[in-house]
Amino acid sequence: MAGIELPFEPIVFDIKVNMHLVLEYLAFFMAFRYYVILRKKSTDSISSNNRLSIIIGAIFGALFFSRLIAFFENPVLHYEQGWLSILNNKTIMGGLFGGLLGVELAKKLISEKKSSGDLFTLPIIFGIIIGRIGCFLAGIKEFTYGIETNSFFGMDLGDGFLRHPIALYEIVFLLFLFVFIKQLRRQPNLFENGMLFKIFMISYFGFRFFIEFLKPNTFLIHGLSSIQLLCLICWLYYNKNLRKGILYAGKKLHLL
Repeated sequence: MAGIELPFEPIVFDIKVNMHLVLEYLAFFMAFRYYVILRKKSTDSISSNNRLSIIIGAIFGALFFSRLIAFFENPVLHYEQGWLSILNNKTIMGGLFGGLLGVELAKKLISEKKSSGDLFTLPIIFGIIIGRIGCFLAGIKEFTYGIETNSFFGMDLGDGFLRHPIALYEIVFLLFLFVFIKQLRRQPNLFENGMLFKIFMISYFGFRFFIEFLKPNTFLIHGLSSIQLLCLICWLYYNKNLRKGILYAGKKLHLL
């Protein structure tokens, strides 16, 4: 990214462009288009009406929890800034877990028993990658920057200090996860329906748990931030799948 000064806010027709906001909207659009393409190419066992209800449930769950978890990232600051700050601040972690809860609630209301997450998995990852590019370009204006560092990876994100570029770390991780899950998707008989989404959630929340230590967080309980506490809740939610994965990996290692 040599030659780009962060935060990157180009002037177009005498208007300063908020690249983070532009890429955030682009992420939603591109992720949805990708989802539509995947749904056309696959056989969806869930009816269109039920799928729409599930999407609505995911949207409302994501909207609520993305704000709630973002508030607890720095509750004192957000409380002092008022309701507008609370409504404007959001986090993808709260959105993902809230969306999951919204989907499960919607499925109970419509009596849908089939797993619905696999079709959303790759579009979600794709959208997060685009959004994280916007976060990186926003520099220190977006709370995805890291603590100061003297390591080779340190970058000036807009305040004159060398910091961990957390957004770039996440993009690299998500690219590998995208390729991995795409390969698994080509082997539909390898896992039960819904497992791809579970692999994404467990992997991504695991990555975020550890990367949060590199951010200037407000650590609320036992030295953990609100995001890290949410990661533990997510792992607890998927504890059966985690145990199965650990046992499976153990058997494979034993055979080696």
